[in-house]
Amino acid sequence: MIRKITELIEKNENRYLEELKEFVRIPSISADPKKSESMIKCAMWVKKQMDVMGMENTEIIETEGHPSVYGEWCRAEGKPTILIYGHYDVQPVDPVELWDSPPFEPTVKNGGLYGRGAVDDKGQILLHMKAVEAHLQAEGKLPINIKFLIEGEEEVGSENLVPLIKDNLEKLQSDLILISDSSMFAKGMPSICYGLRGISYFELRVRGTNGDLHSGSFGGAVINPANALARIITKLKDEKGRILIPGLYDDVLPLSDEERRVFADLPHDDEKYRKMLGAPELFGEEGYSTLERVWARPSLDVNGIISGYTGEGAKTVIPAKASAKISLRLVPNQTPERVEELFRKYIKEITPPSVEVEIESLHGGMPYISPIDNPIFDVVREALKNGFKADSVTIREGGSIPIVTDFKELLKSPVILIGFGLPDENAHAPNEWIDLENYQKGILSMAYLYEGLAER
Repeated sequence: MIRKITELIEKNENRYLEELKEFVRIPSISADPKKSESMIKCAMWVKKQMDVMGMENTEIIETEGHPSVYGEWCRAEGKPTILIYGHYDVQPVDPVELWDSPPFEPTVKNGGLYGRGAVDDKGQILLHMKAVEAHLQAEGKLPINIKFLIEGEEEVGSENLVPLIKDNLEKLQSDLILISDSSMFAKGMPSICYGLRGISYFELRVRGTNGDLHSGSFGGAVINPANALARIITKLKDEKGRILIPGLYDDVLPLSDEERRVFADLPHDDEKYRKMLGAPELFGEEGYSTLERVWARPSLDVNGIISGYTGEGAKTVIPAKASAKISLRLVPNQTPERVEELFRKYIKEITPPSVEVEIESLHGGMPYISPIDNPIFDVVREALKNGFKADSVTIREGGSIPIVTDFKELLKSPVILIGFGLPDENAHAPNEWIDLENYQKGILSMAYLYEGLAER
């Protein structure tokens, strides 16, 4: 039976690519209020795909923000039910001038499809949908019960998803939750992710005077808010990469010896990694490897700074205001609420008295970790080996999917993360792309997984 399905998947490779192009063409930027019509168009596109596939009870679920899309096929009596989650919204495209091709005109080159959302998360959603479609086309049924929940607000914090889940607990009930919104460790190495970092995201605003001032007439009489903000930022981390916020490390779950061994056994090369990033040298918390820093240690980064005159030429001004976007990535046992409390207290302590500071919490998400010996991983490993013809590895991920912990707590189901992106596919950056070989092999792997879950 699986041979008939895999032959169908191989036969339809070109169509799957064209459908991904259609998906990527829709500029579904959830953070941009001007794209609200595109968000609705994208949700309708996802629903239509589900209808054509043969999913049942499909619907667009309205929220206080952007809608989510639901569909199910639940006729496999006595078989497990899985819920596949993903998101159709994408990141903004700025700076657009750094794109080699227009972000919403998908372009194929060097074995990849380039366009915003290609890997995060449209390609990874669609590969699941195509695997389900292949089963239904080949056999007229699925080996297990499958539900899809595709949201439109992941890139802006999934603010309305928890209320949606709470309102639909019975509808979303499942034995396993499957998410593909992460990366493989490397090309040819299919990966199962067992841990994610969480996030606390703030905007820090510093004000000095009622308005901008002439730097000649007033320079030396008042503090410059841009200078004050720079002083605050320099006190957030030391020269060895350690965060200086008191109490921040108190709740951090240490890496086990087994985890450190697993990380060390992975074929990571710091020099290749540095060259891929184009960095003069790597930098991070002293005493930890690069993988340990990225996957299992907290981090703090300034994501943007705005102040004063930034146009062409000179304008001698002391700006009245300065602001910075600052994010912290959290690890298991840390919570956004506790980190926010510590952050606010410390900023208050280090802010010069000659400026006023305001802190806005933009969004937060919990970290996630699953036992490294989770038995369901064996079924996933077998499916990935069948699809990729290679053994899989077990990894953690430095990014955040805030809803993962909410899913686990609200639906009382285990969560499995299987990513098909690559670390250099520029998610959230210009020239985002997805490797088309991984896209096709991902479809095959998931077709095998559905069969494997039915057998187990």
